[in-house]
Amino acid sequence: MSTDTEPDPVRNWENWHERRIASVSAPHGPLSLTGTHWLSEYPEGRIPAVPGVWRERVDGVSVTAGADDGITVNGRPLTGEAVLTADRGPIGESRVAHGGRRLVVMRREGLWAVRDFDPDSPARRAFRTVEATPYDGRWVLPGHFRPYPESRTVRVGNADGRERGLGLAGELAFPVDGTEHTLRAAVEPDGSLWAVFADATSGLTSYRFRFLRPSPPAGDGTVTVDLNRVLLPPCAFAEHFICPFPPPGNTLPFEVPAGERNIIVR
Repeated sequence: MSTDTEPDPVRNWENWHERRIASVSAPHGPLSLTGTHWLSEYPEGRIPAVPGVWRERVDGVSVTAGADDGITVNGRPLTGEAVLTADRGPIGESRVAHGGRRLVVMRREGLWAVRDFDPDSPARRAFRTVEATPYDGRWVLPGHFRPYPESRTVRVGNADGRERGLGLAGELAFPVDGTEHTLRAAVEPDGSLWAVFADATSGLTSYRFRFLRPSPPAGDGTVTVDLNRVLLPPCAFAEHFICPFPPPGNTLPFEVPAGERNIIVR
């Protein structure tokens, strides 16, 4: 079975692309998100189209339901109240379900929300594939991560029209046509990097911004920057995600005709 250790880089990329399509189109993948409901907007606890009564608490979120609501928590029917904290694991393993739907509790900057993932969402039914440029070895570049002395946070717009903080840990530098370019990046819990960026294709022949997720840098900061694996952000698949826009300095002045470009619908 082919994996990322496949010696042929073209086949390696094709395997990655196939797995990516399977992941985004899975029953509880990003295409299934039908709503992100901020509880501060529903003081009475009633969210349209979401069963139960949902209220913020100091220590989390409470959901109250009766037998007719059809909510389960940890696989058992809920009749009464349950107190929930933010879900951290895979969507399909979230504590709260309503039939095939998953009701996921999340928290951002002190605010609580409930996300509704429905395998029968219109976006998932309409999805055909992810448009991506075939592998091109010229877009595999030697990079170097330069961490900041201290992590910093910048305020950036988000896809839902709000402004939120984006944590940044350093700069990812790489050469294109003999010129060094940099992207401000975060470090994920597993040590990998995450950069939100735009380029000269953004909003034209590719989505308005994309994600780059290189592997963890080596001890000396060196890291491979493979632009063939540029990703569409979750909000390209469903409008209810709150993806951050690129921070200042993360718009590349050239085209990146590589990686994922757009989604294709039926």
